[in-house]
Amino acid sequence: MVVVLLASAWPSAATAAEVVLVGAGDIASCGSSGDRQTASLVQSIPGTVFTAGDNAYEDGTATQFADCYQPTWGAFRDRTRPSPGNHDYHVPSAAGYFGYFGSRAGNPSRGYYAYNLGDWRIYALNSNCSQIGGCGWDSPQTHWLRSDLAAHPHRCVLAYWHHPLFSSGPHGDQSQVRPLWRALYRARAEVVINGHDHLYERFRRQSPSGEATSAGIQEFVVGTGGRGHYAFDTIKANSRSRNASTYGVLKLTLRRGEYSWRFVPVAGKTFTDGGTRSCH
Repeated sequence: MVVVLLASAWPSAATAAEVVLVGAGDIASCGSSGDRQTASLVQSIPGTVFTAGDNAYEDGTATQFADCYQPTWGAFRDRTRPSPGNHDYHVPSAAGYFGYFGSRAGNPSRGYYAYNLGDWRIYALNSNCSQIGGCGWDSPQTHWLRSDLAAHPHRCVLAYWHHPLFSSGPHGDQSQVRPLWRALYRARAEVVINGHDHLYERFRRQSPSGEATSAGIQEFVVGTGGRGHYAFDTIKANSRSRNASTYGVLKLTLRRGEYSWRFVPVAGKTFTDGGTRSCH
């Protein structure tokens, strides 16, 4: 299935330089071939690679990163900007994760950071809230996020982390990250990408309370990196595209004032989803 949403006109978009952000969450396991299949996709797509957490199963140990992640997604570690998942914290302080990615994963005591990609401001956040002092409105991470959004105003903003605020999968809505959403929503951010539920789901633009609004954030759940598949549970309001049987990656083409997305399936699968939108 292909869904195309036409963007409103943005005069400079046609000539602005394009940058690509591509990735998924819930990735590498020595007991699955899915990560090898998705790694083949990423290998063929130039650009910056994101991870939406749970990078190396089952426990994020140094050995699992070396034996399971490195032979697959490790081929493009030098262009990867990761985020951690709950399985990465099965090792105290996510030592395997931070040891593997080094400075690219940010300060090991925080695990969140920001960078510019083309005309976009990108945030890699840490939704393992209990490990970093919480995710409340006045927590260190949310305070940093609010400050950075104010200090680096961009028309187009994207963030990714592991636990989704909205999901129709078995893990469901993870309310602890709502303050992160609230900060991004107030800054008129465009996109949030998550993993945790091993499936693909796209939501329409919505507020942190789940109200459909053109001023809202478009969320993607992309737990399709290779570990396995989950079945859908209760379908949530504003869910617009779903698949629970296809490994693949989300490719975002970021331009000045707009973005396009496409879910790229592994070889032999046909599900896809795509479209284009203007930034707020």
